[in-house]
Amino acid sequence: MARASTVSTGRVYDPPPSDGATVLLVDRLWPRGVAKASVPFDRWLRGVAPSPALRTFYGHRPERFAEFARLYREELRADPSGALAELVALARSGPVVLLTATRDLEHSSAHVLATHLRRRLARR
Repeated sequence: MARASTVSTGRVYDPPPSDGATVLLVDRLWPRGVAKASVPFDRWLRGVAPSPALRTFYGHRPERFAEFARLYREELRADPSGALAELVALARSGPVVLLTATRDLEHSSAHVLATHLRRRLARR
């Protein structure tokens, strides 16, 4: 079973990790400047990204981050697409790196997702 420490975050523009982790893009939109022919990740799990309405609400404004994180966790608990269940299964099989194009990782959906995933893995 995977431990909570096997989940990390990073930027899609940084060099890919070489530790054998499964590298996943978790943004809803394709990152600017990244050619689809040379993707630096294993899979694109856009279904775990915040809904378009929630993404628009947040707009990367730090003063809205707490409310954004709360609403995003609600979306994750609902998991209508089943994408979170797929991510949990991947994380249970080994380390995962959640990539985002966002500059501010600490105030990103990838950070919220990683925290949510670590808690979920620790429960089981």
